[in-house]
Order: sequence, then C-alpha cells, then structure tokens
Amino acid sequence: MWPDQPFDFVKVPDDPTGKHFGLFIDDKIIAVVSLFIRDDVVQFRKLATETAFQGLGYGTALLSHVINWSRQEGYHKIWCNARANKTAFYQKFGMRETLHTYTKGGIGFIVMERTL
Repeated sequence: MWPDQPFDFVKVPDDPTGKHFGLFIDDKIIAVVSLFIRDDVVQFRKLATETAFQGLGYGTALLSHVINWSRQEGYHKIWCNARANKTAFYQKFGMRETLHTYTKGGIGFIVMERTL
C-alpha cells in the first residue's frame, strides 16, 4: 500500500484493538484489511493486496467478506478513506463519496460510506 515507506508509516494507534483480516494462498498472506469499530459503525483501513496478486479479485473477495461480516455482526454503516483514484472500485460495493477529502503523502483521499 505504501511500498516506499517504513512499516511504522502504516501503523495506527488503534491497531491493537482492530479486527484484522487476511487472505492467504499457500500459507502466504496476499491481501489484508483492518476493521475499527465504534458503536455500530465500522471503518476499514489498510486494504491492500500484494502487487503480484492485484487485479485478480482478491481485494474484491476480501472486501466483500468484511462487508458481509459487518452486516452479520449487526453494524449499521461501513466507511473508508478511499484513494481518490480508486473510488470506482468502492462504488461497486455500494459505497458513496462524501464531501470529506484530505491529502496524505501527496495522495488525495475521499471518505466513502454505505449503510449495511
């Protein structure tokens, strides 16, 4: 996700309390996503797929899984900070852009959300 940055760049203070999901092939993790829950709202962060496995549907499968898991657990909304150039990917999952935007590391982000 941030291949030119040190590992600490992707750490967030809530990591120890987050729910972390991974997709494995032959015992090798190839895609990850972390969920952070407040009340009945889920934020997903750090959705990433190994470069060699991108474009093969693994990120789609993982995001579909966490959306379904969140719904089954009784949460009512899911949201993320989407890279501005990836909003079409998230729209496939029923996520809608909000007016909240920001820049990090020279990359533009848009907050996207959907009701579960």
